[in-house]
Amino acid sequence: MEEELKCPVCGSLFKDPILLPCSHNVCLACARNITVQTPDGETPVQSRASGSSDYDYLDMDKMSLYSETDSGYGSYTPCQLKSPNGVRVFPPANHHRHCSLTCPLCHRSVSLDERGLRGFPRNRLLEAIVTRYQQNRAASAAAASSSSSVKCQLCDRNPVDAAVMCEQCDVFYCNACQQRCHPSRGPLAKHRLVPPRNQAAGGGAASGGGGGGQQPPATARKPATCLDHEAENFSMYCYSCKAPVCMKCLEEGKHNKHDVKPLAVMWKQHKCALSQALNGVSDKAKDAKEFLVQLKNMLQQIQNGVEFEACLVAQCDSLIEALTRQKAKLLTKVTKEKEYKLKVVRDQITHCTMKLRQTTGMMEYCLEVLKENDPSGFLQISDALIKRVISSQDQWVKGALEPKVGPEFDLTLNTDSLLQTILMLDFCQVESGPTVPAAPLLQLEKCCTRNNSATLAWRVIAPPSNPIEGYILELDDGNGGQYREVYVGKETVCTVDGLHFNSSYNARVKAYNGIGVGPYSKTVVLKTSDVAWFTFDPSTAHRDIVLTNENQTVSCNSYDDRVVLGTAAFSKGTHYWEVAIDRYDNHPDPAFGVARINTMKDMMLGKDDKAWAMYVDNNRSWFMHNNSHTNRAEGGITKGSTVGVLLDLTKHTLTFFINKEQHGPTAFESLDGVFVPAVSLNRNVQVTLLTGLEVPKNTKQ
Repeated sequence: MEEELKCPVCGSLFKDPILLPCSHNVCLACARNITVQTPDGETPVQSRASGSSDYDYLDMDKMSLYSETDSGYGSYTPCQLKSPNGVRVFPPANHHRHCSLTCPLCHRSVSLDERGLRGFPRNRLLEAIVTRYQQNRAASAAAASSSSSVKCQLCDRNPVDAAVMCEQCDVFYCNACQQRCHPSRGPLAKHRLVPPRNQAAGGGAASGGGGGGQQPPATARKPATCLDHEAENFSMYCYSCKAPVCMKCLEEGKHNKHDVKPLAVMWKQHKCALSQALNGVSDKAKDAKEFLVQLKNMLQQIQNGVEFEACLVAQCDSLIEALTRQKAKLLTKVTKEKEYKLKVVRDQITHCTMKLRQTTGMMEYCLEVLKENDPSGFLQISDALIKRVISSQDQWVKGALEPKVGPEFDLTLNTDSLLQTILMLDFCQVESGPTVPAAPLLQLEKCCTRNNSATLAWRVIAPPSNPIEGYILELDDGNGGQYREVYVGKETVCTVDGLHFNSSYNARVKAYNGIGVGPYSKTVVLKTSDVAWFTFDPSTAHRDIVLTNENQTVSCNSYDDRVVLGTAAFSKGTHYWEVAIDRYDNHPDPAFGVARINTMKDMMLGKDDKAWAMYVDNNRSWFMHNNSHTNRAEGGITKGSTVGVLLDLTKHTLTFFINKEQHGPTAFESLDGVFVPAVSLNRNVQVTLLTGLEVPKNTKQ
């Protein structure tokens, strides 16, 4: 994780980091060093050296989160110096008027306004993680120094006590070795040398407060304040600008027409999205570790291929003089094949190790971010971090976790040829007769889950003479039970719907042809979502229903009640969602609840026997099923109210809430089967669906 916590300019751990518009971070002091000034009316221009460059521009373009046309930051500035970390920086120029700052990672430039660097938000979340990381490292150093003094790491014999340690090199030096190997001049002048005992003392102090080796307590931080209104705390999140805002920002009209949502709601949604994306990357990292073990075992098998060479030599020596002339040529082919396989496997090990190290570092950093309880700080970086985690899965592309070569030498020598054909002797492959298909290989990069559905993809290589006729996909019951067939056909991608929420399914697939059925593939485990994320379903809604806000907000064109259903279906588990009242004139009776998929859409919800609902006005409410009204309860809804629906299919009950408080007793019992969320309303009402919420803890019977 340490690579995630180092400034790209100075190479040290971040100190007072600020967040650039491109979502990259840089130390405040380093930002001052790389700020350049440009004349009036000019913007930084792109410059690329004709000979060599410290940047791989192609790779940087791939890493960039913005394009030149949509970033709004201009192009990048010529580089003249290099930092101790090997990254080019941009020296200040004198006698100019306007300032701009170029990101050292993605090369996107942004002009500074009258606030200068104060216009960039401070990344307090990253700063807290760096502080915690330094405390843990200092504690480890203190524990090491308590058992023995720190010695110089460059003394040839009889090392003496270290006098300094370089933070960038992470090496301990005595005075003599420091003057000889690490002089304070040239490119090493900007490296920071610190006494090693200070670090040990600081670590001891930090670790002593924790007690018993526990992690030091987090330092309480002040709530984040708005950059434009420093006295105001962040309270809302602008969905259009992707940034936290304060109440004054809303009052001044800067975000008047933007979609604004409560800060806590967006914090919870983004945190959940990052956790789900991180689960996918974690699975990729686990597969990569297993793949490395497979590659290393294959490397050993290839290196032990001397038995094949010995067999070849024995065959060649038995073929008299004519065979001897061909022996050297055949050995050369075997050697080339062996060297090729070794090179391919070594290169694949190196590449996969590098990708795995980057992924592991990013995962550790994300886990530290998830520990933070600062909503505004989290939302400053969450969008970019979520995109980065999701995009990191793309590096494990098709075939990335498959060996490029096999350990076997697919060479067979034919010793039955006549003497006159010896000069044409060569390797050949033996073709076997028709067999059942091999076990399919599940393509993990394409296997995924969404809500209560799972998508699986696989492939298998079959010779043209032995084609595959179809595949059989099997899943268990999500509870470790027996497997059942869910798909039989020729497709290699299949999506299975209607699974249980918060369940882990084992899946496997096998292929068949005219000879028979082949073996099963390896088993893959797919976990469905803990809570349901869904919207209103336009395909099943009444034609008078109007859906907006990505099918989360619903209104109606008719004065009669019309029904709209959700996209999720529940048959197991406990589920809770809410509906926010956006518009209400105190007259209509909107209804909320659950229904079968074939409920009537042109009447109030609950009037037929396929819906269970609560309809409510501004003073009171009733429960209704099959046009039977029960349990009148006082208390209604107004604009801004929320109506919650708790469907507990473990207890087979349905309960309603208004403004987070249970409304009336348990509405319905003995519910069994498949249910979908449902709402009925007319043109005087507009509501918005809120999903992915925690189940209320306290309910009354």
